[in-house]
Amino acid sequence: MSKEIDQIDNRILRELQKDATLSQRELADRVGLSQNACWRRLKALNEDGVITGSSARISREKLGLNLIVFVMLRTRHHSAEWLQSFRSHVLTIPEVVDFHRIGGDYDYQLKVVTEDMVAYDKVYQRLIEKVELDSVTSYFAMEAIAEGRPLPI
Repeated sequence: MSKEIDQIDNRILRELQKDATLSQRELADRVGLSQNACWRRLKALNEDGVITGSSARISREKLGLNLIVFVMLRTRHHSAEWLQSFRSHVLTIPEVVDFHRIGGDYDYQLKVVTEDMVAYDKVYQRLIEKVELDSVTSYFAMEAIAEGRPLPI
């Protein structure tokens, strides 16, 4: 990073997390900067990789994506070749919206979002078809209390 993030940058980032569709004028007004100063800071935050893009928050319920599954995976394989194959395979499954290598009793955690149990079973079958796994444990969310929360800046 070419510069340290200061309080004004943090204000910009908080506002963008709330609403990435703000015009430069609206953003500048909210953080107390001129449009030019705000633009320069935005440009620097993008160039430094602090801002990595913008996206829309979409209601999964409105799209019929009502099942959230946290999939815990354990493997006996830890070679670089296996890991690359596994990562590549999992990333071909669009229903996997989050994918983490973790410490503890399991090696990986996936968050899968899909329509229903039948659709999840298809994801499960795809997941196990190409890579050997020691165990797969699925936890089904009963209620999403908070999703996609902003980073604590």
